[in-house]
Amino acid sequence: MEFDILIPARYSATRLPGKPLLDVCGKPLIQWVYERAKSSKAQHVVVATDDERIEQAVKKFGGEVCMTRTDHQSGSDRIAEVVNQLHLPKDRIIVNLQGDEPSIPQALINKVARRLFTDDQVAVATACHEINTDKEFKDPNIVKVVCNTKGHALYFSRAPIPWPRDGKGNSVKALRHIGIYAYRAEFLREFTRWPETDAEKTEQLEQLRILEHGVPIAVCRVEELPEAGIDTQADLERFKQSVQSCG
Repeated sequence: MEFDILIPARYSATRLPGKPLLDVCGKPLIQWVYERAKSSKAQHVVVATDDERIEQAVKKFGGEVCMTRTDHQSGSDRIAEVVNQLHLPKDRIIVNLQGDEPSIPQALINKVARRLFTDDQVAVATACHEINTDKEFKDPNIVKVVCNTKGHALYFSRAPIPWPRDGKGNSVKALRHIGIYAYRAEFLREFTRWPETDAEKTEQLEQLRILEHGVPIAVCRVEELPEAGIDTQADLERFKQSVQSCG
């Protein structure tokens, strides 16, 4: 199995401006993400950015980086440009790893890539974890996914699905979506050219564009929920503490 990891990174962030370059124990956050990606089984790891400050930081620690246009609406659009820049083969497996996920397990990266590698019926793979609390089930910030018997996604939603009509609890475990994706390169190129679809606009979930076009998404289950990404100052402090405790 061979695959590459592309890490979209942008400088501006509403809650944490300059997030990729924030210092964590002497390293910029993007370096922690890059090093975690390099510890997986990926053949190549490349940061995709439109900001020269991020480009310079990545080059400083010896990482690979590609500059992209500034008008991309999503990380998927940004890495699709890099796929074209690098002239990657159409069947090459690409893992989209967000630039604020320094704690994501290497095993999860490998598992999502392998799920795509072993299922020729799909062009996309992602991951999920069982939801065990009612609070999580009803939280709109936690995306849920329902799968068919083949382990392919039927639907993703911010709403609590599947909803127990009789109020006595679900006969099947609700599943929390984990936002890491593996794509075949040619499909990534194609998918990012499609216009937004109605369900995607309503739920603000990009993966619904894929389902609305009738393309299956393979979903692998993981036993352990990875730590959340870095979205707030509190998240950043939590990560700093975990690094310091390990060091």
